[in-house]
Amino acid sequence: MAYLKPDRPEKVYVPALRKAKKKGKKLACLTAYDYPTARIVDEAGVELILVGDSIGNVIHGYGNTIPVTLDEIVSATKAVNRGSSRALIVSDLPYGSYHVNEDETVRNALRLMKHGGAEAVKLEGGRNRVNLVKRLVDEEIPVMAHIGLTPQSVHKLGGYRVQGKTNETAQTLIDDAKMLQDAGAFAIVLELVPREVAAIITKTLEISTVGIGAGSECDIQVLVLHDLVGLTFGRLPRFVRQYADLRDVMTKAVTAWMDDVKSGNYPNDDESYGLPEAVDIDELKP
Repeated sequence: MAYLKPDRPEKVYVPALRKAKKKGKKLACLTAYDYPTARIVDEAGVELILVGDSIGNVIHGYGNTIPVTLDEIVSATKAVNRGSSRALIVSDLPYGSYHVNEDETVRNALRLMKHGGAEAVKLEGGRNRVNLVKRLVDEEIPVMAHIGLTPQSVHKLGGYRVQGKTNETAQTLIDDAKMLQDAGAFAIVLELVPREVAAIITKTLEISTVGIGAGSECDIQVLVLHDLVGLTFGRLPRFVRQYADLRDVMTKAVTAWMDDVKSGNYPNDDESYGLPEAVDIDELKP
């Protein structure tokens, strides 16, 4: 009997990214922080799910990503792992989890993979992270790097600004990307990088670039799901294209439900449970 391949696409592993780049195939990555959104984006067909430290902004309401803890990322990764069966799950190493020494970083990354269910980790930084990336890769931990705007460095950078706008800083980004590739990173996030610089990096590297606010030449595009579907507050970044307004949908649904509750229209008889016919309600005493 011939083996029949399942209809569903194959599980995405790290090597699939390089194969896609060689074929010129674009991939998609979205964030998820819980079981239902992980199921939705996974079943929609995204190739990568990022359990990002953006959880601090869009879930916990922090002003930035710095307060996010490793426990929060581990918990979110567990939920995402239960909701995903195909996408490659990449989890952020939050601020403070890879800044002390290499041994502690390895322990934290192993915890994300062993207990959280992550299949790769992401950390921010350029040449200053090269030795750390090498160490993690030596321990069989796949690493996605992150350069350009690095949100965990917001205080050092002085805000959320485009990086690499001069010849010198652009060349630094290009060099950093090469160093991180040589260190063993399997992909590099380019955040808020001029599209021309991102294009140079993408064409230069053999590994995948993951763009966010870095133009269309990147091999993979990533967005925060809540930005994509209208579940964030305040002004959206220039690079975000909102494809739905779920905030408005949810507000209308909640308002309609409250109106029905207050008018006595919810629940009706079909939405509540009555006594069995064998029970004589007249015998019940108030």
